[in-house]
Amino acid sequence: MTTTGIRLHAPAAGWSIAADVVVVGSGVAGLTAALRCEAAGLRTVVVTKARLDDGSTRWAQGGIAAALGEGDTPEQHLDDTLVAGAGLCDEEAVRLLVTEGPDAVRRLIETGARFDESEGELALTREGGHHRRRIAHAGGDATGAEISRALVEAVRARGMRTVENALVLDLLTDAEGRTAGVTLHVMGEGQHDGVGAVHAPAVVLATGGMGQVFSATTNPSVSTGDGVALALRAGAEVSDLEFVQFHPTVLFLGPDAEGQQPLVSEAVRGEGAHLIDADGVRFMVGQHELAELAPRDIVAKGITRRMLEQDAEHMFLDARHFGAEMWEHRFPTILAACRAHGIDPVTAPIPVAPAAHYASGGVRTDSHGRTTVPGLYACGEVACTGVHGANRLASNSLLEGLVYAERIADDIAANGLHARVPQPLPHPEVPEHPLQTPEARFTIQRIMTAGAGVLRSAGSLTKAADQLQRLHTDAKEALAENGKTAEAGVDTWEATNLLCVARVLVAAALLREETRGCHWREDRPERDDSAWRRHIVVTLNPDRTLAVHTTDTTDFPPTAFPPQAPQEQ
Repeated sequence: MTTTGIRLHAPAAGWSIAADVVVVGSGVAGLTAALRCEAAGLRTVVVTKARLDDGSTRWAQGGIAAALGEGDTPEQHLDDTLVAGAGLCDEEAVRLLVTEGPDAVRRLIETGARFDESEGELALTREGGHHRRRIAHAGGDATGAEISRALVEAVRARGMRTVENALVLDLLTDAEGRTAGVTLHVMGEGQHDGVGAVHAPAVVLATGGMGQVFSATTNPSVSTGDGVALALRAGAEVSDLEFVQFHPTVLFLGPDAEGQQPLVSEAVRGEGAHLIDADGVRFMVGQHELAELAPRDIVAKGITRRMLEQDAEHMFLDARHFGAEMWEHRFPTILAACRAHGIDPVTAPIPVAPAAHYASGGVRTDSHGRTTVPGLYACGEVACTGVHGANRLASNSLLEGLVYAERIADDIAANGLHARVPQPLPHPEVPEHPLQTPEARFTIQRIMTAGAGVLRSAGSLTKAADQLQRLHTDAKEALAENGKTAEAGVDTWEATNLLCVARVLVAAALLREETRGCHWREDRPERDDSAWRRHIVVTLNPDRTLAVHTTDTTDFPPTAFPPQAPQEQ
């Protein structure tokens, strides 16, 4: 592991906190890790970008998948996950997930999460890619909100130290390259404000996704890839970033709609809704044995193909046959979202189109959540554990956050990292690396949507790479000429992070010359196992160029011994 020396330009830290562990993020992954670390007697600080209950977890509608039902087994869950992952899952990572998953869900229930029941048993439903009813849900379609509520209440009940409205900037390391904490900027007034630091020998990244790299996404505005960008600057490896899952059924709000857009859960199709075109034809029938319940990448491609064939901006999801009572009791959140936008799904089909939803890749970890930087861990959407492969199975995300967060906490407690007193190296005072302007965020989103969205090709990706490089070069040249860069602040830090992850995503997507899972190359429409049943791994060089290499197999090497001989990009 080599450090890059790259940091976001920011003022010097004006305050500091000492801890054994700092957890960055307050979704299912972050709060589960924090609670378990605290229970092990570790001084734990939770840092989150907005409020404790913000982030992507609260928006999860469908549920959490685990082999909890009669007749279901972890082996069957494993099989469904491997099929959805299109040949790129790390099978051992998946086996850990599905084997430890049921008990992890039971512990979540013990923490206070209340899932929907039927006759005293968990009411399990089915979603795309699952051959069994194994999805536990809460409040009909408000599973994430319920999980978030339970975990936030548990954190507050234990009086754990939290820092809200804080954007994490960079990883602190010591002279030997080991983790020594993080720098962060607290927005608004509170116990702390401005730039500060949390000194800790263990850092858990649980920062969520990077959906804001695209114009249309189901992710909240805070999902700007901060964790992946931080990890890259710290010298960590990032893998599988080309595999961005576009949820097939996102409420279509018009061709110019940008930012977070309402999700229409997979569970609606699981309960029998049909995808139709403007003529009322069920176009997924015959495309896959599961039709509308095929894995997400297949359904997203099916919708996109039909849109292209008919020169249409969207397709429709028809669930009129549910009736008002079922909509009101099973899917109240979706019903309210539709009606808020002038659509009543009880009487009319819902206009839907694919939108960026989930990053299957992220910071590369081992089975204990360890990255290639000593003391830095990652779990949840920010991580790449190998569980999802080329396409995540529906409702496996909450489970992955839960299971791997527990494994991380156990590893930190067992390895005695807290016994080490971190001695962080000082940060530079002058801007050595440029920041992007706030306006660059929207430029990046437009570039990525046009060139690296559902449909990709060598031409579209090369154009996107050139445009992103121009943004990078212009800022670099401006700094070199007059010693100035965009003013340090949340908007410029987020835009800089977005550019960082966008460049990595495009480089990986351009290199992978095949179609697999949710990576769809129009110019390379076939899956090529002989050349591409392997992972693409990216690191950041000190000069901000990208070092890209591939693994030999679908299994990741140990994080302590990263592969050598990358090719320059």
